[in-house]
Amino acid sequence: MKYLTYISATLATMLLNGSASAEETDTLPIALKPEVQTAKWAQSWWMPRHEAKLKERKEMKQVDLLMIGDSITHGWENNGKEMWAKYYAPRNALNIGFSGDRTEQVLWRFEHGEIDNIDPKLAVIMIGTNNTGHRKDPPKDTAAGIKAIIEQLHEKHPKTKVLLLAIFPRGAKPDDKLRKINDGINELLAKMADEEKVFYLDIADYFLGDDGTLPKSIMPDLLHPNRKGYQIWAEAMEPMIAKLME
Repeated sequence: MKYLTYISATLATMLLNGSASAEETDTLPIALKPEVQTAKWAQSWWMPRHEAKLKERKEMKQVDLLMIGDSITHGWENNGKEMWAKYYAPRNALNIGFSGDRTEQVLWRFEHGEIDNIDPKLAVIMIGTNNTGHRKDPPKDTAAGIKAIIEQLHEKHPKTKVLLLAIFPRGAKPDDKLRKINDGINELLAKMADEEKVFYLDIADYFLGDDGTLPKSIMPDLLHPNRKGYQIWAEAMEPMIAKLME
C-alpha cells in the first residue's frame, strides 16, 4: 500500500496498480519520492547510521517513543544528550533523526525497515527545514512530504499517536526568507491535526525574543539548538509528551 491519498485519486490508483507513466510520476514533488541521502558530506556515515539504527531497534525490547527528523532531532545525541537521558531514555525512546535529511529521505528510511517490528505509543515528527534550505521547496510540497510520512507511519502503526512539531524558526529575523518558507509550511501542518491521532505543537515562542529575533545564545548558527536550546525544547514539549503517552 502506498501513501499517496492526498494526490489526485486517479494518479494514486494508477500508482498503486503500477500503471502510472513515467511522465505522470515525474509530476510528483521531489519531497514525495523516497530517496537515499546523496550529499557527499554524508556518504561516510549516513548508510552506516541507518544500519546502526536497524540494529538498535532490534536490540531494544520495546520502543514506546519514536523521534523522527533531521539534524535537529539527530542532535539529541549531541547537544541534547543530557535532556535525552532525563526525559526520553526512560521512556524507551528511539532517535531516528538524520542530519541533512529531507522528507524524501525519511520516506526511504521508513520503506527500508526503520519503523518495522515496533509498536510505539507516540512518534514525534519534525522534518522539512532542509527541503527549505537545500531547494527552497514550496511549502505545499514539503507539507505533502510530511503528510506522506504520517500516512506511511500510520499504515504500519495505526494506533501510534503523532506529535507533529512546527518546524523551528531559522534565520535571525522574522523576515528571513527561509524562515518565511517554514512559516508557510507550518500553516499547512497545523491543519493536519485531528486531535485524535495527530496533534500539532508550535514552540517557536519559547526560542524567540519579543520582536521575533532568534538569539544566537540558543541557536548559534540560527538553525540548530545548543545545549540550552535542547533544554528549552524538552521542557516546552514535556506536558504534551506526558499527556500523549499516558
